[in-house]
Amino acid sequence: MLSHSQPRHLGDVRITRIEEFASDAFAPERLLPDWDLGTDRRHAAGLVPGSLNAAQDRVVISVHAWLVETGGRRILVDTGAGADKERPGKPLFHRRRDPFLERLLAAGAEPESIDTVLLTHLHTDHVGWNTRLAEGRWIPTFPRARYVMPRVELEAMTAAAPDSDRAALFRDSVEPVLDAGLAEFVGADGGEVAGGFRFHPTPGHSAGHMCIALDCGDAGKALFTGDLMHHPIQVYHPDWNSMFCERPDEARRSRVKVLDAVADTGTTLFTAHFAESSAGRVTRDGSGFAWRFL
Repeated sequence: MLSHSQPRHLGDVRITRIEEFASDAFAPERLLPDWDLGTDRRHAAGLVPGSLNAAQDRVVISVHAWLVETGGRRILVDTGAGADKERPGKPLFHRRRDPFLERLLAAGAEPESIDTVLLTHLHTDHVGWNTRLAEGRWIPTFPRARYVMPRVELEAMTAAAPDSDRAALFRDSVEPVLDAGLAEFVGADGGEVAGGFRFHPTPGHSAGHMCIALDCGDAGKALFTGDLMHHPIQVYHPDWNSMFCERPDEARRSRVKVLDAVADTGTTLFTAHFAESSAGRVTRDGSGFAWRFL
């Protein structure tokens, strides 16, 4: 279900989606509990078949990372679900074996060539390839990279109960990065890191979730949205949260704030879970918003 990922160029910046997997495991109302097809057949029909199956009873989502190449540097934004991870409570992510590193190599980047990893937040499907299993232990997949993450996310993760899923995620996908001395942190207010990338606080999906922006000069801006949205229909209905949003009211406010800021500006959004090309732009549609894939 994944389409071929062609690099996108914003001026001298080259951005490539590194696919991990796509899934139609979710019914619309399971992923987005407020989904009401009866009131929005027009927008839903426009998302068939790439983002919604023909019967309109399954949404299509993608899990991937973004490789950004600029000024001789290689940066990954988020790292997907990872391989060999024990996720018994989350079957979609349990013991996966996707050829993610092979796809990264096909895009021209060896793991050792990645100099920075930027993490929008610390959930299962965004930090998995932070590490890989080698001789029975977890080691950083990108040994020469600085892993930059929101400090609030780390604090929430380390406060989790020792027997929780989040604690297990910390042990196999985050702690090895910390132990290797490769981690850097962004404060609650966000800020600029890694030569032009800027973290913007967008709490709601998780306590410290942030979108990441990059100014590409005359070519406009790129915005890596993380889990601000899971499906393009949320552009039309920003009040619709996913089932994974930990703070629903904050998530809605963050979503509207970002959509209002980027609409009709030419900013290219690089989403974390939209299928099809996963990239697009937001325009105004009356008092609301509309989405166009690129």
